[in-house]
Amino acid sequence: MNRRKTGTEKEQSACRYLENHGCRILEQNYHAGRYGEIDIVAEEDGFLVFVEVKYRSGNAWGDPLEAVDFRKQQRICRVADRYLAEHRRPQDTPCRFDVIGITAEEIRWVPNAFPYIPARSSR
Repeated sequence: MNRRKTGTEKEQSACRYLENHGCRILEQNYHAGRYGEIDIVAEEDGFLVFVEVKYRSGNAWGDPLEAVDFRKQQRICRVADRYLAEHRRPQDTPCRFDVIGITAEEIRWVPNAFPYIPARSSR
């Protein structure tokens, strides 16, 4: 199976998991041009939730949750900024950044996995 197809299947599994746990899925694979993409945008309990999904078929590459490093978190926050602007949501919209790690054995959801990282101001 190719990587894109596997990724799509795992993201679908993550969507079903979130829906079963009370989230409403708004979008999948939201693209923000050069800023990147967010796997899932959802709503839960008044929060706009940006979800990164990581899958690992084995242990060779480590825990999938560890794959969302600081640099990836920064990118996700920039894409979230674009999402808010494009969808005309107020800047003070309550947002959360979650990560879902998927392995052959389990799905692990980490709500509020990291805080919002403000964009560096240009000087």
